[in-house]
Amino acid sequence: MKITGTGAPAMTPAVGGAAAAPAPVSSPMSAAPAALESSVLQPAAQALRAMPDIDAARVAELRDALAKGELPFDASRLAGLIQRFHGGR
Repeated sequence: MKITGTGAPAMTPAVGGAAAAPAPVSSPMSAAPAALESSVLQPAAQALRAMPDIDAARVAELRDALAKGELPFDASRLAGLIQRFHGGR
């Protein structure tokens, strides 16, 4: 999955009518991508960019295996994992 773009927060005008300027945000993701990639990481980054977002053939294969009962699925275990991930336990 690729994530593109960064949304800037909307600013509302202050009581005096002027909009407040957003505070500068320092983040490694705001730096230029070329500055973040070393010569060691460049081949891996290129390979990642060449990959499709979703492997449709693999998704179809897993969907068929699940429908045929060849792939075990435990709904209660999945529900428990979701609850634990979201802080339920």
